[in-house]
Amino acid sequence: MYKYEILNKLIENGIVAIMRKVEKDRFDGVLNALIEGGIKCIEVTADSDGAFEFIKDMTSKYGDKLCIGAGTILDPETCRMAIISGAQYIVTPTLNSDVVKTANRYGKPCIPGAMTPTEILTAYENGAEMVKVFPAGSLGPSYFKEVLGPLSHIPLMATGGVTLENIADFKKAGVKAFGIGSALTDKEAIRLGDFKKIKDTAKRFMGVVSP
Repeated sequence: MYKYEILNKLIENGIVAIMRKVEKDRFDGVLNALIEGGIKCIEVTADSDGAFEFIKDMTSKYGDKLCIGAGTILDPETCRMAIISGAQYIVTPTLNSDVVKTANRYGKPCIPGAMTPTEILTAYENGAEMVKVFPAGSLGPSYFKEVLGPLSHIPLMATGGVTLENIADFKKAGVKAFGIGSALTDKEAIRLGDFKKIKDTAKRFMGVVSP
């Protein structure tokens, strides 16, 4: 899949489900629940045990149903390992231009984390097709609306603190995609094996971004 096809898929689906430190025996249950709930993009964080092995296995198993990326990428070496394992896109918590360049070298979109307008523009000028603004919940929808005034040409992803209660406001402010972790992949639901709750929550989120 080409870089811009992946980017378009992220924007069209609207939601990236963040999988952070999910137990291995719960992977399939969580992924099937997300798929049944309408989620088509997930991010596996590199700080999860066996993250790259998981990406490789799940890309082989769910590659026709899910676009699987790697998150919490902090350096070019980890970025390369993630891509070799099958990651279709790279997400970072901070702006590291070398990570962006590495992802671009391999033809994969990189969505670096930023907060200020200067960081957002710098990320875009360094080759990021989309920029993750974090922590979105602390900044609020009005921040995105104001930043997108002069930077409307840069697609933004809101991550950190996005919930069912505020996602509509973020979307109205012009946010193109959302990285959602605990509000979607609820740790207690995962622990209990309550995959129906995850599926139902995914449907509710998708109902907002793709009504």
